[in-house]
Amino acid sequence: MNRGEMLRRVADRRGAWDIVIVGGGATGVGVAVDAASRGYDVLLLEGDDFGKGTSSRSTKLVHGGVRYLEQGNIALVMEALKERGLLRQNAPHLVGDLAFVVPSYDWWESPFYGLGLKVYNALSGKYRFGPSRILSKEKTLELLPTINTEGLRGGVVYYDGQFDDSRLLINLAETAARQGATLLNYARVTGLARDSEGFVDGVEAIDVESGQALRAAAKVVVNATGAFCDGVRKMADPEAKAMVAPSQGIHLVFDRSFLPGQSAIMVPRTSDGRVMFAIPWHGHTLVGTTDVPLDAPTLEPRATEAEIEFILETAADYLHKAPTRADVLSVFAGIRPLVKAGDSKNTAALSRDHTIHIDGSGLLSIAGGKWTTYRNMAEDCVDQALVLGGLEERPCVTKTLNIHGFHENAERFGSLAVYGSDAPAIQSLIRSDAQLGERLDPSLPYVAAEVVWAARHEMARTVEDALARRTRALFLNARAAIAIAPRAAELMAKEIGHDRAWEAEQVEAFTAQARGYLVS
Repeated sequence: MNRGEMLRRVADRRGAWDIVIVGGGATGVGVAVDAASRGYDVLLLEGDDFGKGTSSRSTKLVHGGVRYLEQGNIALVMEALKERGLLRQNAPHLVGDLAFVVPSYDWWESPFYGLGLKVYNALSGKYRFGPSRILSKEKTLELLPTINTEGLRGGVVYYDGQFDDSRLLINLAETAARQGATLLNYARVTGLARDSEGFVDGVEAIDVESGQALRAAAKVVVNATGAFCDGVRKMADPEAKAMVAPSQGIHLVFDRSFLPGQSAIMVPRTSDGRVMFAIPWHGHTLVGTTDVPLDAPTLEPRATEAEIEFILETAADYLHKAPTRADVLSVFAGIRPLVKAGDSKNTAALSRDHTIHIDGSGLLSIAGGKWTTYRNMAEDCVDQALVLGGLEERPCVTKTLNIHGFHENAERFGSLAVYGSDAPAIQSLIRSDAQLGERLDPSLPYVAAEVVWAARHEMARTVEDALARRTRALFLNARAAIAIAPRAAELMAKEIGHDRAWEAEQVEAFTAQARGYLVS
């Protein structure tokens, strides 16, 4: 992907696009992949970077949702389990199996959760990942050597999926581009255009980097802005009632020593009824999540003290060594774009089903859902869009469409495994310049070549893009990310063509942002 080329396509365009998508998260990029792979002419505009919001801030799980089974939403669980299997099939370099252990401290927990998880596994049908089974205390300790042993009776193990969310998103953007879509980050939509009858027939935007005004005519405009969905809807109808109930979840990241094995912990019911996970991720331990209703979404949400303390206290109940604030390497927050259900104020009880809404002006909005079901959401959205726009009907092909980077044995590339089939090209960069093979920081797995690759091929435009979403440095260790920011800025400036002043501005901006990922 090359941003200059993408921008020229938009500026030179004279006719209407079949579909213009507003929003470059999992839903919007998923819609771009689906529509472009069917042969439609697609433009996607993202006001910031791809995945800046919710789509880079998930719990890193590709799962059916055990708690949705408890809520009785069998249809959602079955849909998600099927999509989980398709994701592993289409992006094996990024999606893998992970064993989850539910530790038992009361006599009834193992048989109770064991039965529920057998049902969960059965619902996955041919897309199942692995069998669930009841564990002895000894086997539980073998899988979770750092679990709290006081009162431990045993546990239940089941299997779900794990992934790197923003890496998958970038690969999806590359897939859409390969299918012919035009995608532009840092292109902020500022208004909607209308025809003589008042129907939305395009968008007005601004190129954030240059200030250049952009206009794009469209047969259909899709609003896929997640938690910010209602803001775009109000561009079409200032009186539109909110359809999204934003909810914030946070995650704390610790050293691998807190969970040194290859298995995760799932706590099905915390002290206030929520679910908590502790999972191994990129050589670290990630613990979350909370579920707190918000009045309004923000692009850079911050964890509250109450949320941080809740996770620390809950983790202390299950880990032999209780984590402290000093152990937190990074804390990040994400916002779930849940669809409102009446007057309910309990966001933990709201369904994760997606909703498609077409207002009187013809603006199509899609909200809700979750990462695991992005493909199915996109298929539903495009099916509706082609009818709305009078487009020729063409079948969806994404069930068997390999995602960019597809590689069945990516683990052979070591720390570059997340790049899949792109890894050999990055290795070639390193061979051409040994300095590009140097680790950016000893506590992180990333090398300089990855920053160059991000700027050259993945449309990374800022240090934050490179260290938060192309690599995951900021999410894994905020202090280390701050330390490597000058080197990342130097590499990017050389690649994109910026001066020392730009480098200094980038380091200052990134450092200010990264401090919000530290726990004092």
